[in-house]
Amino acid sequence: MKSTYSSPKPNLPSDSPESSTAREPQQTPWWGAALGVATAVLVALAVYGGGVTPNATQPPLTTPHLPPSNCGSCHGDFAGTNHEPFPTWAGSMMANSARDPLFWAALDVANNDIPGVGDFCLRCHMPTGWLAGRSEPPGGTTDGCSMLGDLDAPDSDFSGVSCHHCHRMMENPSPPTGEQPVYTENAEYWIDDADCTTMGSGPCRRGPYDYPMGGDTPPPHEWAFSPYHADSAMCGNCHNVTSPAKTLIDEAGTDTGIPYPIERTYTEWTQSDFAVEAGEDFATCQNCHMPDATNDPVYACFFEQTNRTGNLPVHQFVGGNTWVPAVLRDEYPALNRTDSFNATIAWAEDLLQNQSATIAVTAPPKVPAGGVLDAQVRITNLSGHKLPTGYTEGRRMWLNVEARDADDNLIWESGAYDSATGVLTEDAQIKIYARESGTWNGTTNECEITDAQGDHVFHFVLNNCILEDNRIPPKGFTGGSDMETQPVGYTYPETSVGSGILVNFDDTNYSIPVPSGTPSPVTVEARLFYQTASKEYVEFLLNEAIVNGFPDDCISRTGASPMMSRGEILFDLWSRYDRSPPTEMVLGSSEVIVDTDIFADGFETGNTTAWTLTFP
Repeated sequence: MKSTYSSPKPNLPSDSPESSTAREPQQTPWWGAALGVATAVLVALAVYGGGVTPNATQPPLTTPHLPPSNCGSCHGDFAGTNHEPFPTWAGSMMANSARDPLFWAALDVANNDIPGVGDFCLRCHMPTGWLAGRSEPPGGTTDGCSMLGDLDAPDSDFSGVSCHHCHRMMENPSPPTGEQPVYTENAEYWIDDADCTTMGSGPCRRGPYDYPMGGDTPPPHEWAFSPYHADSAMCGNCHNVTSPAKTLIDEAGTDTGIPYPIERTYTEWTQSDFAVEAGEDFATCQNCHMPDATNDPVYACFFEQTNRTGNLPVHQFVGGNTWVPAVLRDEYPALNRTDSFNATIAWAEDLLQNQSATIAVTAPPKVPAGGVLDAQVRITNLSGHKLPTGYTEGRRMWLNVEARDADDNLIWESGAYDSATGVLTEDAQIKIYARESGTWNGTTNECEITDAQGDHVFHFVLNNCILEDNRIPPKGFTGGSDMETQPVGYTYPETSVGSGILVNFDDTNYSIPVPSGTPSPVTVEARLFYQTASKEYVEFLLNEAIVNGFPDDCISRTGASPMMSRGEILFDLWSRYDRSPPTEMVLGSSEVIVDTDIFADGFETGNTTAWTLTFP
């Protein structure tokens, strides 16, 4: 059950390596002693009257988060196998969640839509600075301007979801009455702050390894075995996001009272066959996004004392984002992570192209010259969640279908994309997979996703309705009647009547005209593309910055800081780095003979006496 009360967040002490000052601790609230917050920290968000209120302050953690380089000194690229924890993490969006230019441009829009809501975003993207109290008054600001360090510094508040942050997370050892010990949304994480019992005087570095007497050599720092770190629930902390301000209005205009689901990747997984432990398809988030190293030998630490072949989760953390890692690689050389970013890009491409979907094109063996070729394209989702999943604004997949004659001339196309402009042509037959979210208009009784000029708008903290969600369900999906995850404005049939399980594939039918005289055969090719950020989304963020007069970015870099707003920075990067180029995921084709001996009406003899009103 999700926490129904408001919990404060702590600030790190002034001796933090990332901190020079900290807020004065206030008096511990009445529930502080009751929950034993001296040893752990629960993070939650207070919401009142549709707006965000600042969290209370509790006594600071006694031990700060260590900078990533502290871990990289032992867990770095010591063997050159690209499997060690630090370099594989370093190029990921986890490590760079606070450097993502899309995030910063969207944060400005969010803060403009609901003042102060940025604190809600920073909790996942910048947990070190957030825990230190630098994300809200009086010790900070919700725009990130109070964070410490340079954006492109390896060790700073901009170090994303760091090693120390994840490996100090734990289950709540003393949950309140009626609450569960595990939290699976909105960064409601618990951070271990107790002295570890294994050695030393700091908190435990928690992970999926135990070191019994006579077993593997233990690490030379505090450690604790943690099954939680092999549990998908840990990922739910930041991969289930619920609006702090809005409730969901259904298709009929009824306020359901359900907090608006911004993204539901973790829940989608729980509603799939991949979450069934006894099932043949069982796989955790870690199984797919942190696959075990297969080379032999392989070690997690430069001491090379325990060979972990087949038991070393590689810290890839990749999804479908190949664009932002390329931007960060080239824009911020001070990070010195070229190899890490290149590895992340390669892993993301592999995930998209080999592990996410299959495609099949079905077409008749022949088509009459001058007739219509009826083809079908099936996309099957191989992933453990919707495809695509995650943050939905600007994120999309689509089908590009081409018909070419024997001379390779294009005779028909759907889903054409112009890489020079970033424009996706939305023709009459195009299939785009996305979630279209908006705000409910009580006058027109519609979920509005465009402005008065007909342009798409993306106000994710104001959204309270879903116009359409046709993203493909995962195998075994049972969320067809769940208001938070069900398809909207689109139908996925059950695997069998009454099963309550939706199919994990989608069929799209195309009618392709074949002109007379077309050289035979005609080849129908279908490609599935994925794109991180659409042109409409990037231009919206730019326009919001201009219209609302957002200030120049306040975050320092090691070089000269750009004298532009974040929306302008994003648009500049989008323009210079190939406009968030789509990645081709899968390709399918079918060859069709153009038969000049067949009339377009299907009557081979041309005997008009056989014509009827049904077959003219």
